[in-house]
Amino acid sequence: MTADSSSGGSFSGFDLVAAGPGVAREDTGAAPAPGSVAPGNPSVTALRERFPGAVLRNEICAGDEDVVYVDPARIAEILRWLHDDPDRHYDHLADVTAVDYGGGRPLEVVYQLWSIPHRAALRVKCELPLDALEIESVTGIWAGANWLEREVYDLFGITFAGHPDLRRILMPDNYAEGHPLRKDFPLRGRFSRAEQTRRALTQDPEDYYVPGEIAERVPQVVEEAGAAAGEGEGAG
Repeated sequence: MTADSSSGGSFSGFDLVAAGPGVAREDTGAAPAPGSVAPGNPSVTALRERFPGAVLRNEICAGDEDVVYVDPARIAEILRWLHDDPDRHYDHLADVTAVDYGGGRPLEVVYQLWSIPHRAALRVKCELPLDALEIESVTGIWAGANWLEREVYDLFGITFAGHPDLRRILMPDNYAEGHPLRKDFPLRGRFSRAEQTRRALTQDPEDYYVPGEIAERVPQVVEEAGAAAGEGEGAG
């Protein structure tokens, strides 16, 4: 529970989610970064030796999953090395996603890597402040990052510099309510129900179909009951 400085009340956990990142818990803020731990994956040690100033910390998650926090300004360089170095060879990018913890805290960009030849997994994270939500694209390393980065852009509003086709992928291109997985996104959307209904009823088919699909479709004409009956009588 946290005290509301303006009203003297308190926020529940759900109130904090609805309020978004502008409202923080009393015990959040400038919390010290957790210290690094002994890694289980040798790639973590190799990263520290190769990029001593860019590896910020590491931790073990869920008992045996190595997580490394790195400088976002050097993410492409670091991931390129993890991909190309024969002793690392993380040839499969399983996922790119993001996490918004709310409370004004940075957003995390998460890269889940797999080395199929070495049978090893590694999770790499970058923290981005809310006023600088941009990071370099890794589509030049893994082509599969294309749609994954588009999804993060669509749902979290993080820009991937150098992406070949950065646009929404789940929400319509003209979606105007923001980024749905951000903690400052209202639970019912930014528009009223009436406005959401109006937009749904006036949507343009071209927003959901490519021109070829529209050209192939034959319009369905619904005739009035009286007109259809008159034509039947005339034919008899």
